[in-house]
Amino acid sequence: MTMIGRRVAVVTGGARGIGAEACRALAEDGLTLAVADLDSSGSERVAAGLVGSGHAGFGVDVSDETSIIRLFDAVERRLGTVTVLVHCAGIQIVRDDGSRAAIADTTLHEWVTTMTVNATGSFLTSREYVRRLPAAVEHGRIVTVSSVAAQLGGIRSGASYAASKAAILGLTKSLARELAPAGVTVNCIAPGMIDTAMLRLSLDPKDDHVAAEAIPLRYIGAPSDVAAAVRFLVSPGARFVTGMTLDVNGGQRMQ
Repeated sequence: MTMIGRRVAVVTGGARGIGAEACRALAEDGLTLAVADLDSSGSERVAAGLVGSGHAGFGVDVSDETSIIRLFDAVERRLGTVTVLVHCAGIQIVRDDGSRAAIADTTLHEWVTTMTVNATGSFLTSREYVRRLPAAVEHGRIVTVSSVAAQLGGIRSGASYAASKAAILGLTKSLARELAPAGVTVNCIAPGMIDTAMLRLSLDPKDDHVAAEAIPLRYIGAPSDVAAAVRFLVSPGARFVTGMTLDVNGGQRMQ
């Protein structure tokens, strides 16, 4: 591996699922991780279990502007300047039986809450990264997380979730164009069905074989599959890749 300067990465939603796996992958590649999550104790547990040293866990509410500012303040004081941001934090609201709400039955509260956490959270976190970006940055990276739901119109999720994840696609492209002169790449990952707590809100494990029939590779992905994509996009080897959406969905959507 080519040796480069110390890189500090903030990973939101880092206490579990895709975020936690992304933290593990980046730590293995030598980055110093700021594991950030609404569950601060979970962030600290993940940080403590990473390879290497200097990692730390932080609490953050990505829907709250002040909370994000405080996160970056704390990370800079403890770890140094942030050059990598991986935004995995997100929510999906489903009914008690795991079903998605039809548009006619979606409440304004459900819509606003989902949009605020997923879309506005991505904006606020990315904006704070940009505002603190040093004049000279080596291998600056932003990786956002959308969903196959944004590209296919839902399937297992409602309109609020699909719309919030679609907003992230547009935000990613705007960031990529704006930050290109600074040498910072910005890319998005759109996972399909990945075995996380969010998927289990709407899919009972006993029905996995049925769900897998809609996937050409015939199995549900793991968080590590998405983390591998994060690892590539953050790596120096991805320096000429920006404004892209990388599908990690087993072939559920092909373009």
